[in-house]
Amino acid sequence: MPDTVKREARSATVKRTTKETDISVTVTLDGTGTSSISTGVVFLDHMLTNFSRHSGFDLAIQCKGDIDVDDHHSVEDIGIVLGSAINEALGDKRGIQRYGWAIIPMDEALARCALDLGGRSYCVFHAEFNRPVIQGLSTEMVHHFFLSLSESLKANIHISILEGQNTHHKIEAIFKSFAYAMRLAVAVTGSAIPSTKGTI
Repeated sequence: MPDTVKREARSATVKRTTKETDISVTVTLDGTGTSSISTGVVFLDHMLTNFSRHSGFDLAIQCKGDIDVDDHHSVEDIGIVLGSAINEALGDKRGIQRYGWAIIPMDEALARCALDLGGRSYCVFHAEFNRPVIQGLSTEMVHHFFLSLSESLKANIHISILEGQNTHHKIEAIFKSFAYAMRLAVAVTGSAIPSTKGTI
């Protein structure tokens, strides 16, 4: 029987201001993959643009951070706010697929992402990078970004690089695999809460 539940637009705006960052994120889950992103970290802009395009989420992110000190606070806090916005847009998660997974190649690199939007946060990350910094993004912060995002999204996220040498390729494959996993996980496939507990 087709899902006849009338649904509100799955969209949210979350803002967060601290002494280190001032961030606004707007996300629309059932979008067209359009984005407007300015984080102050050039390579992170590129990765989040890729995430938007391949997830199909419309995404607007503005961040003013203390990048004269380091990229740490901006990258961490963007993960927090983005996760919060997606979680808010999901509402009670009624009818969603809940689980998502993808294996994505980028030339010689191969990334795998599997995730669960079941309300429990955990992040497992297996990737090593040859370059310490790429266009303003400290590569050690890639793991930290997904850790921060998993906590505010209340998601279980597993990411692994299976093959690869080039740092750019590996990070881009990670973000694209996350995008396709999210696209699958947020898809509406019914009208019930996807849990035996009756709530997520």
